[in-house]
Amino acid sequence: MKGFDFQRHIFNNKTFLWIIAILVIIIAYYNFYLALFGFLLLIILIQYYWRLIHAKKEEWHSYLSTLTEDFDQITRDSLFNLPIPFLMISNQGNIIWYNPGFQDICKRKELIGEHVSNILPGIQIEKIIESQDKAFVVELDKNKYNVMANIIQDEKDNKGNYTFMLYFIDITELSEIKEKYSLEKLDVCFIQVDNLDDIKVSYDEVRRPIILAEISSRINLFASRINAGIQKYQEGKYILFFEHRHLEKVESKRFSILDDIREISEEGTLPPTLSIGVGNGGNSPQENVEFAKAAMNIALGRGGDQAVVKRKEKLNFFGGKTKAVEKRNKVKARVISYALKQLIEQSEKVFIMGHKMPDMDAFGAAFGILSAVKYLGKEGYIVFDEVNPSIKNVYNKVKKNNEQYLKQLISPSQAIMQATNDSLVIVVDTHRPMSTEAPELLDIAEKVVVIDHHRRGENFIDNPILIYLEPYASSASELVTEILSYMGSNFSMEKIEAEALLAGINLDTKGFTFKTGVRTFEAASYLRRNGADALEVSLLFQEDLATVSKKAEIISRAMVYKKELVISYMEDESDNTVLIAAQAANELLNIRGIEGSFVMVKANNEIHISGRSNGKISVQLILEKLGGGGHMTVAGAQVKDKTIAEVRKILEEAIDDYYREGVQKWK
Repeated sequence: MKGFDFQRHIFNNKTFLWIIAILVIIIAYYNFYLALFGFLLLIILIQYYWRLIHAKKEEWHSYLSTLTEDFDQITRDSLFNLPIPFLMISNQGNIIWYNPGFQDICKRKELIGEHVSNILPGIQIEKIIESQDKAFVVELDKNKYNVMANIIQDEKDNKGNYTFMLYFIDITELSEIKEKYSLEKLDVCFIQVDNLDDIKVSYDEVRRPIILAEISSRINLFASRINAGIQKYQEGKYILFFEHRHLEKVESKRFSILDDIREISEEGTLPPTLSIGVGNGGNSPQENVEFAKAAMNIALGRGGDQAVVKRKEKLNFFGGKTKAVEKRNKVKARVISYALKQLIEQSEKVFIMGHKMPDMDAFGAAFGILSAVKYLGKEGYIVFDEVNPSIKNVYNKVKKNNEQYLKQLISPSQAIMQATNDSLVIVVDTHRPMSTEAPELLDIAEKVVVIDHHRRGENFIDNPILIYLEPYASSASELVTEILSYMGSNFSMEKIEAEALLAGINLDTKGFTFKTGVRTFEAASYLRRNGADALEVSLLFQEDLATVSKKAEIISRAMVYKKELVISYMEDESDNTVLIAAQAANELLNIRGIEGSFVMVKANNEIHISGRSNGKISVQLILEKLGGGGHMTVAGAQVKDKTIAEVRKILEEAIDDYYREGVQKWK
């Protein structure tokens, strides 16, 4: 039988005693006296057997006792002479025991009873208990230790007392090697002169080579200062490779190369600017190259004159303090128009949406795209949640005179129900997925188009099939107008559509005074030829007496900050609070000596901030620190779970950081 020890179970002392007992019984049947002798012998053997068993038990117990004592002594000696520092603390954090190794690293003689936080501030009992892996790193006298924790609780103790046994493994050298390896990894940097063609035009044939040589010289000097390998791969375009240790120095100086290049300009000429994209933190040099390319695209998408550092999912922005110079070309607009036309014709349904709480620019751009969809004979819808004060006037005009449009204005829930994989979603006046009216639509439709004029931010719609992002444009309505002008020779739009687009341009240019280029007036001229009436457009911006009174209240509360900024607020919450804040911020710029304005209001359980600038400072860079964004002259942000007073303090800190970074010198 498998596993049965025959010899152990059959041939043992007990078995032999039983055999003798049986034999004695058998002998008794034949000879009583002989059996009596055998019985006495059996008694003697049993007694001897029990004495032998007892002696073995005593010997075994003695052996175990000696072994335990030896083991305890070995354990004590092992802990005391452990080659790594060892510490034992109570659940209150008091030191119970330690070995000489720990005494050596903390360089103190008496430690018993001392609280561990007095010696190692990085150790917290709560974190040790909550930690799953019971491992953490602490620093002591410039050395780093990986601390392995073992928690022991006495099963007989019902009070929940613990004893913590901490083992300190010196990882100083390993950390230094790791840090050295990290600092020596290669970062990739792309540098591009933004306005190279404009610079060539701005200077005569004598000065032009000198200016271009000076730009190249300063870029090469920048490369030499960080010990970078540099290669010019195209006119005005460079690629640099340098050790990561230099990136922190460059970032601390806020990429001063941007200012160095801008200083080259002569009086009356256009200053040269750079766009810089840096890739860092990739698993390979190739991945860093891809990061650098993505960073460069973002820098260009934000208007140039800035640096973007991309570390996997994190982006850092530097610069971006000059006005974006118009440098679009009609070829691109024509190509975008043709591509958009093809996408609309290949789609079953088209859904157009702007940002949440759309303004006149988003609504006008959406109406313009809708006119193209109708022209191409496709089913199109404008997605928006509700009518807000920003678009109330134009909505009422549409409702009064063009009721057929109302069927094409649908809610986000209706759009989500109707959308399919074959649908086309066109996003206007924003590129942030969570800022759109219906972010879910972006996941349903496989084809997404982005048309926007804001500087590109960190959050961008994933994998759009077509992007028309032009921060040099005044508005999304201007971009849409240019697209429509190349839609076809037979294309025409309704009067209300043209007026909605013109109203969008008028809003973002503040009556054709800000960010207005030649292309802006060309777009306005095209809309005028399509029936837009300037007087009718101006009526769309009329306000009631209550709105004017609230703006006056905001202006009366304005306080000057940093001599050239004003900050104001409104505590009352109403349907048009955000619109009033934006309009009040615009009017605050009319104060003599004021370069920028910020207005805070409460709406939908959030504090909304509207920032406006005349171009000398960048409200975009300031409000990006609060999670917002926009343009250099027009930006906004929303802050949750804060009061107006708390948000004001955060805003002032962001302004202080902006000035400290040297973007604008104090007066």
